[in-house]
Amino acid sequence: MTIHILTFSSLYPSASRPTHGVFVEHRLRKLVASGEVHSTVVCPVPWFFSSNARFGDYGRMAATPRKDVRHGIAVSYPRYPQLPKFGMNAAPYGMFLGVRRLVRTLHAEIGFQAIDAHYFYPDGVAAVMLGDALGLPVVITARGSDINLIPKFGAARKKILWAAAKAFHMVTVCQALKDEMDALGVDTSRVTVLRNGVDLDLFRPRDREAARAKHDCEGRTLVSVGHLIPRKGHDLIIKALPRLTATNLLIVGSGPERSALQQIGVSSGVAERVRFLGEVSQETLAELYSAADALVLASSREGWANVLLESMACGTPVVASNVWGTPEVVRVPEAGVLMQERTPDGVAAACERLFDNYPDRAHTRRYAEQFSWDNTTKGQLEVFGGAAASAATNQRRRMPETT
Repeated sequence: MTIHILTFSSLYPSASRPTHGVFVEHRLRKLVASGEVHSTVVCPVPWFFSSNARFGDYGRMAATPRKDVRHGIAVSYPRYPQLPKFGMNAAPYGMFLGVRRLVRTLHAEIGFQAIDAHYFYPDGVAAVMLGDALGLPVVITARGSDINLIPKFGAARKKILWAAAKAFHMVTVCQALKDEMDALGVDTSRVTVLRNGVDLDLFRPRDREAARAKHDCEGRTLVSVGHLIPRKGHDLIIKALPRLTATNLLIVGSGPERSALQQIGVSSGVAERVRFLGEVSQETLAELYSAADALVLASSREGWANVLLESMACGTPVVASNVWGTPEVVRVPEAGVLMQERTPDGVAAACERLFDNYPDRAHTRRYAEQFSWDNTTKGQLEVFGGAAASAATNQRRRMPETT
């Protein structure tokens, strides 16, 4: 019997933001491909008055279509109010109010058996509100800063703990996040670690020389992938380049820090060795991994960084900061090297250690092959199977007795 779930998350790709939350889509596609689950996606989008490109991310959000079908999965993008001065505290309520009518209509048509929420705050809190309103069990997946950063704010922490207490089950993408939830006071007997996998067909070694020629890679090449925001640490990699002679850096991603990062390149005397590529397609990203000699991830916080496995699956080892779930990915020499310190010198020293004992790229690929989506999908089926059974039991309890 097919389980019908509502996948609820503001992290989901759209035609206007094709890479936004793509990791949620990847996991869901693998789950739906099992044939045992049908999902309808609701991705709430903050309302904004103009889709003009000059407004950047806000403009792209406004340009999001109201409905779409992506890879055979129906997606709705309802708008919700977001108040600038009170956004963080009010966001769960805004989300709930913005999607409530749509979700009720979809539930009447489809008959959901569970809600699959991604990102604990505000999405998970709003999802529990929906679950209460519809009488549905909620499964919340914690992904990173929703657990290792946002709970530092008292009001948000209270709402996260409220949602965790009411959720049917919870999932984390690494053991480190489960440990942090335990420290916050969450009942971790209802938490399962289901690590992200990697699409081994998409992210595979390409013709390396052809990829390097296509993307104008000369000499040793590093690639850094992620939103251009402070916690991703792109600045540390740029500042490390003076120590890494004859080494170039490709930065993939968009965000508010681009101008500041370009200025750091100038002030560090390495501007001619740094290229900003903006957002690229997943196919192009696989080519860039294949062309590069190493991926460098200098983040201050990560749950389970998908870029690490993507790079390894293309045969390219990584240099990464030793934070949160990252040591669970970079466990062996063929995977890459962990930084001893998250500083420009630490980045440079880790790169030098990697290149002094560079692994066979075929061995790096074989290491990544153990991280397929199969175990994650199996774990999800167990969780949602339990949720569906719980929903059926609760429904029988609510039915009036007949004589």
